[in-house]
Amino acid sequence: MGVRLMPKSRLIPLLAGGVVALALLIGGGLWWADRQKYESTDNAFVEADTAPVSSLIADHVAEVLVTDNQPVTPGQVLVRLDPTDFQDRVAQAKANLAAAEAAVKSVDDKAALETSMIAERAAGVTSAEAGARTADLDMKRYGRLAEQGFVSDQGLQSARSQAQQTAANVAQAKASLEAEQRSAQSLASAKAQNLAQVQAARAALQQAETDLDRTVIRAPIQGVVGARSVRAGQYVQPGVTLLAVVPLGKTYVVANFKETQVARMRVGQPVQIRADAFDQPIRGRIDSFAPATGQEFALIPVENAVGNFTKITQRVPVKIAVEPGTRLASGLRPGLSVVVKVDVTGRTGASFADLGAPQVQVARQGTER
Repeated sequence: MGVRLMPKSRLIPLLAGGVVALALLIGGGLWWADRQKYESTDNAFVEADTAPVSSLIADHVAEVLVTDNQPVTPGQVLVRLDPTDFQDRVAQAKANLAAAEAAVKSVDDKAALETSMIAERAAGVTSAEAGARTADLDMKRYGRLAEQGFVSDQGLQSARSQAQQTAANVAQAKASLEAEQRSAQSLASAKAQNLAQVQAARAALQQAETDLDRTVIRAPIQGVVGARSVRAGQYVQPGVTLLAVVPLGKTYVVANFKETQVARMRVGQPVQIRADAFDQPIRGRIDSFAPATGQEFALIPVENAVGNFTKITQRVPVKIAVEPGTRLASGLRPGLSVVVKVDVTGRTGASFADLGAPQVQVARQGTER
């Protein structure tokens, strides 16, 4: 008997089904191998530590020295405010400081004069006491002579009056000395007050000079100017953002992985970053894991303790550092959406679970103490 050939009408579907089955088998194998080696997500965005630039004083803008998308270096002048009012305040503060210092010098001059006056009053006390001793001796001598009849009663009375007068002179001299000493003490208090006024005047001058320096707004970091809203002639208020400096070349990626994906992730694992803006992938590495899921940082966190509960897989933000020296790394712009693919086979650094252990251990030790 001859071999019966299968009709073509039945052979073609069988071949097509075999090809499909083989493709599914190969595709499933590749998917399984890829799933075992990589974790990926398209919920990832480029970010940077953008520096907002604002004014610390209220003033009119005199000049804007940069344009949109202009590269700037640290310390470069971006905006100049009108310095006229602040220059006047500096001049006034300098005058107040000079007046306060002159007041201190005046007190010092008075103190020097008081020192001389105290010395003079002390000499007066010494002279009065010497005169009082002489008058007292004369009175005693006249008393003995009067008892012997050699001096009249009038002479004795005159000696007594002289002794009383010299004693009064001593009291007056001591009172004058005490008054000068008290005056000198009051000058010390006045000097302390004037010195405090000098310190206040210096602080006011320093503040005025600081405000004058703030009329020149400089770039805090190296980067590119963006979101520029400041214009010449504009009146700016403290704290209002005038522009932003974006540090291109220092960008990083924040990828929001599902909580079911982070178990095998470790710090330092290589990451492949793909952005629609580039035709080639960019290399990176896992830098760190967020301390909580994105839900915890939401403006209105979800309250799971009320109503019917439905478990929703949460996402954990993972910071990915772009490897320096990568050709396209400097082209990444904050806000770009990217797709990241982590090679989770490498045992490089601490895992997601390991990073929480030290903090828990420290907290327990603190509680035990």
